[in-house]
Amino acid sequence: MKFDTPATTNPTDQLRIVGQPLNRIDGPLKTTGHAPYAYEHHDAVRDLAYGYVVGAGIAKGRITAMDTAAARRASGVIAIVTHENAGRLGKAGRNTAKLLGGPEVEHYHQAIAVVVAETFEQARAAAALIRVNYAKVDGAFDLAAVRDTGVVPSRADTKVGDFAGAFAQAPVQLDATYTTPDQSHAMMEPFATMAAWRGDEVVVWVSSQMIEWAASDLAQTLGIRREKVRLISPFVGGGFGAKLFLRSDTVLAALAAREARRPVKLALTRPLIANNTVHRPATIQRIRIGAGRDGKITAIGHESWSGNLPGGKPENAVEQTTLFYAGANRLSALRLAALDLPEGNAMRAPGEAPGLMALEIAMDEMAEKLGMDPVEFRIVNDTQVTPEQPEKRFSQRRFVECLRLGAERFGWSARSATPGGRRDGKWLVGLGVAGGYRNNVSMKSGARIRLDAQGEVIVEADMTDIGTGSYTVMAQTAAEMMGVPMNKVTVRLGDSSFPISAGSGGQWGGNSATAGVYAACVKMRETVAQRLGFNAADVEFTDGQVRAGNRAVPLAQAAGPNGLVVEDTMEYGDLARRFQSATFAGHFVEVAVDSYTGETRIRRMLAVCAAGRILNPKTARSQVIGAMTMGVGGALMEELAVDTRRGFFVNHDLAGYEVPVHADIPHQEVIFLDEVDPMSSPMKAKGVGELGLCGVAAAVANAIYNATGVRVRDYPLTLDKLIEHMPRPA
Repeated sequence: MKFDTPATTNPTDQLRIVGQPLNRIDGPLKTTGHAPYAYEHHDAVRDLAYGYVVGAGIAKGRITAMDTAAARRASGVIAIVTHENAGRLGKAGRNTAKLLGGPEVEHYHQAIAVVVAETFEQARAAAALIRVNYAKVDGAFDLAAVRDTGVVPSRADTKVGDFAGAFAQAPVQLDATYTTPDQSHAMMEPFATMAAWRGDEVVVWVSSQMIEWAASDLAQTLGIRREKVRLISPFVGGGFGAKLFLRSDTVLAALAAREARRPVKLALTRPLIANNTVHRPATIQRIRIGAGRDGKITAIGHESWSGNLPGGKPENAVEQTTLFYAGANRLSALRLAALDLPEGNAMRAPGEAPGLMALEIAMDEMAEKLGMDPVEFRIVNDTQVTPEQPEKRFSQRRFVECLRLGAERFGWSARSATPGGRRDGKWLVGLGVAGGYRNNVSMKSGARIRLDAQGEVIVEADMTDIGTGSYTVMAQTAAEMMGVPMNKVTVRLGDSSFPISAGSGGQWGGNSATAGVYAACVKMRETVAQRLGFNAADVEFTDGQVRAGNRAVPLAQAAGPNGLVVEDTMEYGDLARRFQSATFAGHFVEVAVDSYTGETRIRRMLAVCAAGRILNPKTARSQVIGAMTMGVGGALMEELAVDTRRGFFVNHDLAGYEVPVHADIPHQEVIFLDEVDPMSSPMKAKGVGELGLCGVAAAVANAIYNATGVRVRDYPLTLDKLIEHMPRPA
């Protein structure tokens, strides 16, 4: 099916099932421990062996010798794979560094060996016996030290009007630099894989967000045909972008299983994950804003520097600034420096999340210079067209409504305009606001629909559920389209033998995957109508029946004894080129800062989101509150500490890398505007899971400033950055 004209009325608009706050159908499996994750498919294969990965002990250089003799003699050892016996490996295009290093070492903890043994403990013990000699060379590990060596990436800088002239002439100016640190995804489920060879075919049970990407990249890496690879990933215990791409656990499990001639399971240990996989890269961002006394922006410039391994991509922290606020004269620029740290790559809302951490503080600083309320300053600079292409309108843009409704519901009018003006005992109390922006992308996505003789509807797609509710919203779509209750729908996901879907990433999953189900259901409806002798244009599917006029036939009758099977794919035309599709939010935060210690406590949070039709308010709310929590982590505590001498992340486990817990955030509220976006898909929905993160950290930072009068431009906003500048306790 081709979506190339705006959506009109269709069966999903009935909202009998779509749009309802239904419980997640995978919830009972997960809460009772019956949902099998990548390391837990014990019934799928027998005679499992265990793999243990060895990571490089240097950040850059070369392996000059590797002695595995003692490890091979160790109890229970079956095989050891290194670059010397792995065979020729390709490098898939989505990876920056090789997933099995040696003899060259490209970053610290790059995988250089995997030991296979009868038990995990034996594999771990044997791995400790491997002796490696290195020829280490100096590397670059400090972004601030090498920022001036940054090159312009393939994305060209953007310029509109005369930024330099307009900024120089602006009566009110801001020129400030902000920094965001390296951050870890810190998902619950580690990177884990089970692999088994069946002749020349390999089956891998893996924790992956994008099944087809991983399957094709594994085939390319191993040098085998794509059809010889099957990936299975029905449940994923969190990914946040780190599991968008093939990682070393999958490659090494496949290599180890081939070498050992037995199925192998392995998981990366927590210390390996931070340095062996991917992270959100640090940024240095300079923002300049010029405005008239009326508060209207006349010049806005955003430059960002980030680092990555040679061949890697930059953190695109400037993109939202090219689209979010009005202003005739504009500049954006990216610079990418070569660093020998582990690979930087996508982490929840890549680009916008760190970009808004800076931009939305700058907007508050500018509002203060102008003597304007920060909510009103943002409203004054709203735009219904893209600032760099005024002929291109937003398909929907209700940012002002998000701000106004949020201000009303949060009690913004009680905010003290004077920083440090509100106290509660020893606590300094402040309110902060920030805008949220995240582009909306609709991805090609397919599905297969089966209708059996009992009238049961079965949905199959290689879509993944990373805790986002994919199973549930896809079931809701099929139930609505086929006129059956939810208990008559079964959803099967995460298998590369199923039709290729959008996968989970970029907050495109829910809208795109359900649009694929919609397309397949339209085809099934047409097939059923034809088989029953109905005109497909007039038929109604409801209560398990197919109706037209005075005639009603049970849906199961159309299936017959052998059932029906159809599949289709939703593809997209040029609407995305004609209209800018995006999601918007207003984030509001109240904090209390201890006037003696500088400790910050979140008291309450509110997100008002405009994100098209909300397919399931309950699962969507869960996504947003999770994202809000992640935003608090980015504001107050999350930072991968870089050892700039040896080139690795020091706090590379969940004991040293701090993230928020439930007790850190006592009250969160989410409001969804009643909205549909016919330009997005037949579902009229958009993504929301990453929008809930975008802007949150800045709202926290702005609230801290309002509470204390201390402006911190370097994340995270830890108490040591506050305490020296705090007002004296009362």
